[in-house]
Amino acid sequence: MDNKKQRSDEEMKWNTLSSEQLINRPWLKARRDTVQLPNGKVYDEYYVLSYPTWINVIAETEDGNIILERQYRHGLGVVSTEICAGVMEEGETPLQAAQRELEEETGYTGGVWQEIMTISPNPSTMDNLCHCFYAHGVKKTSRQHLDDTEDIEVLLYPKEEVKQMLLRGDFIQALMVAPLWKYFSINT
Repeated sequence: MDNKKQRSDEEMKWNTLSSEQLINRPWLKARRDTVQLPNGKVYDEYYVLSYPTWINVIAETEDGNIILERQYRHGLGVVSTEICAGVMEEGETPLQAAQRELEEETGYTGGVWQEIMTISPNPSTMDNLCHCFYAHGVKKTSRQHLDDTEDIEVLLYPKEEVKQMLLRGDFIQALMVAPLWKYFSINT
């Protein structure tokens, strides 16, 4: 580290001079801010995306398999293998959202739950967080209850196979790769 005195968080913060809402939809809001940096420079086009709080779940069944999902992801135009994930609805805690999403997307419930990390999708241009959970001992109790845009194939994989998939780079969603690495770092 340089011998310079470290600046405080307040000294490094940008000052928002004005804000203009460009998009205001339930699942996405976008605004253009005019900001002044600590060095005095002003930028009149800094864009911030606002999404609801996200959750994801590494779910392990009673017999030790990991629940994975396959679904089409239009942004990249690919079918992606992922862990369960979704959006926190108004009035829910992150845990309640995670439990609801797991049941809706896979039909699995119960088990013992713990939050293993909270991460930012992109703190530079996005203002939401993603709460990552590990649920072990879940069991199939219902059918899927999917949204109109969801077409999810549910798969059960042994833990070692999921770890090999992670090592091969089979998972492309960064918000899922991070908790999977954490899971395997504390559960092997």
